[in-house]
Amino acid sequence: MTSLHADEAFLGHYQLNHDPFAARVPGFKFFPAQRKPVLGQLHHLARYSQLLLVVTGPQGSGKTLLRQALVASTNKQSVQSVVVSARGASDAASVLGQVAQALGVAQPEVPELLAQVVQLALTGQEVYLLVDDAEQLDESALQALLELAAGTPEGRPHVFLFGEPSLIAGLEELSADLERFHVIELAPYSEEETREYLEQRLEGAGRGIEVFTSEQIVDIHQNSDGWPGAINQVARDTLIEAMIASRTTAKRPSMGFNMPKKHVLALSAVVVVAVAAAVLMPKKGDQAPTAPAEQAQLPLGQGQPGNAQSNNGGPAIEFAGNSQPMPLPLVGQSQPVMRGPLAESTGMGDGEEGGPAGDTALQPPTVTTIAPPAGVAAGPAPAPAQPVAQAQAVAPAPQPVAPVASKPVAPAAKPAPTQVATAKPAAKPAEKPAAKPAAGGSWYAGQKPGNYVVQILGTSSEASAQAYVKAQGGDYRYFKKNLQGKPLYVITYGNFASRDAALAAIKALPAKVQAGKPWPRTVASVQQELAATR
Repeated sequence: MTSLHADEAFLGHYQLNHDPFAARVPGFKFFPAQRKPVLGQLHHLARYSQLLLVVTGPQGSGKTLLRQALVASTNKQSVQSVVVSARGASDAASVLGQVAQALGVAQPEVPELLAQVVQLALTGQEVYLLVDDAEQLDESALQALLELAAGTPEGRPHVFLFGEPSLIAGLEELSADLERFHVIELAPYSEEETREYLEQRLEGAGRGIEVFTSEQIVDIHQNSDGWPGAINQVARDTLIEAMIASRTTAKRPSMGFNMPKKHVLALSAVVVVAVAAAVLMPKKGDQAPTAPAEQAQLPLGQGQPGNAQSNNGGPAIEFAGNSQPMPLPLVGQSQPVMRGPLAESTGMGDGEEGGPAGDTALQPPTVTTIAPPAGVAAGPAPAPAQPVAQAQAVAPAPQPVAPVASKPVAPAAKPAPTQVATAKPAAKPAEKPAAKPAAGGSWYAGQKPGNYVVQILGTSSEASAQAYVKAQGGDYRYFKKNLQGKPLYVITYGNFASRDAALAAIKALPAKVQAGKPWPRTVASVQQELAATR
């Protein structure tokens, strides 16, 4: 689910009347205990100080909210507030034009504006000039505002600039070591103030603080550094990530059966053994050539079980038992012969020197312990208990089968116990690849905790995270974290030495990426999540 779709869906998922973490929520006013003294200080300095007043803080620190509170808390009968935005109007002509229009002055010049301020002072009215986004003012605009703040002996407007800390450097260059302005720096919220802020935001949207767990509130405070704008972004992302995780779990299809893992392994082993047995089992095609030869060696009317005397007074052929066939030759026994599939499994080809296939093709066939009925071909027989030289003493059959009788008898086969003993073992199954380390963990662990990265989005699918990073390329990375017991893959961008640098990088991202509302976070917060995931 993309960030845009998630933004549309999470309102319904959590049953919210509106987005509680939007940048501008009508009617929302949150003033923690630490900001109330700042508001009182601004009123006090406006009455007794002759300096230009500067309120600074990073983006999303609540400067605009403080400016709104200042305007709302003034006496409308005795104070005329003029609010000017430096966004898109950063030079002196643009700023003075906005002030002249608000005061009804035809000429947007500093002397004419001061004259109007004096006239209003004679009627008992003061002028508050408040400038938002003051960090965007150029040198000419700052010089004009310093002149307005100095005023004349008869009267002067009270000038307030609300901007980021970079504003101070420009004012210092124009002041020439003179005390012409006073700076008030805003402080971030404490963890308790962050909780109160979230609670008030959620109550305005029809829900309560129970939407978040205590652990999530702590994470939101740490990842936002306590600044209201970042709190809004991190809180929204937390809700969206939890929603995606819950929906992924609910939609995951269940298997047709749920067999324990040990049973699956046992079943796999049985299948492997069955396949191996099928490969090693002698085939009918391998038995056919030996059957006539075995019948030719079986004397007519002789060779019955229990007949211990040999034909014509020759030595007897020993058997394993009256009803038991000879066992298949194994490693370490005296039987040297390997047949058919067993020889193939050792890796020996037909006709190789010393190989079982080449020897058994010409050696005299052996006799089974149970003689087959007349006219039925004998099956593959095990090797004899006595050396092959003794087996040759058996009287030949009176009428040997024609195809075999025409072939000369080969010399006795040489025993090859070493060939059996050195049979190649079955190939080992391919080893599974090593488990992939935590995504991106080594890179994040090697960065400075005080640096910043830009969080782009989170997804429950690692394949989606990999595809996104591959498509974007460059400095895009991702790491794995746990969210409510489920894996979540978080994509980040870049590595910046300060929060201001990360914010500047966000403005340079493609419009499609900016639509997902990326936000800066410290590398330390990422390292904490990676440590918790291990």
